[in-house]
Amino acid sequence: EVQKLNQQLEEKNGEIQQMINQPPYEKEREILRLQKSLAEREKAQATSDVLCRSLTEETHQLQRKLASTAEMCQHLAKCLEEKQRREKGNSDDQTPTERSNQVFLLLLYNETSLQALICNLQDENRMLKQKVAHV
Repeated sequence: EVQKLNQQLEEKNGEIQQMINQPPYEKEREILRLQKSLAEREKAQATSDVLCRSLTEETHQLQRKLASTAEMCQHLAKCLEEKQRREKGNSDDQTPTERSNQVFLLLLYNETSLQALICNLQDENRMLKQKVAHV
C-alpha cells in the first residue's frame, strides 16, 4: 500500500512538473477555463437560491391561504348551526337527525375540498421541487 501511495505521489508530482513546464499561454488558458467554470457554477447557485426563496415564499402564501380557508369553513359551519337553531324555533319540520346530517354533509364537503386543496398544493410543491432540481 505504501508503494501504491508512493507511485500515486510520483504521478502527481509528474503532473505538477508538467504544469510548471507548460508555456505561459497554456497556464493562462487553464486559468481562464477554471474561472469560466467557477463563474458558471456561481451563476447556477445564484439562480438556485432565487428559486428556493421564491418557492419558500410561495409555500408560506399557500399555507396562509389554507389556514384562512380552514377558518372560513369553521365559520360557515358555525353559521349553519346558528341558522338551524333559528329555524328550529320557527319550524320543527326537520328532525334532529336531518339537521345533524346536513351539518355532517357540509363539514364533509368542506373537509373534502380542503383535502383536494392540500393535494393540489402538494402536487404543485412537488413539481416546483422538480423544477428546482432540474435548474
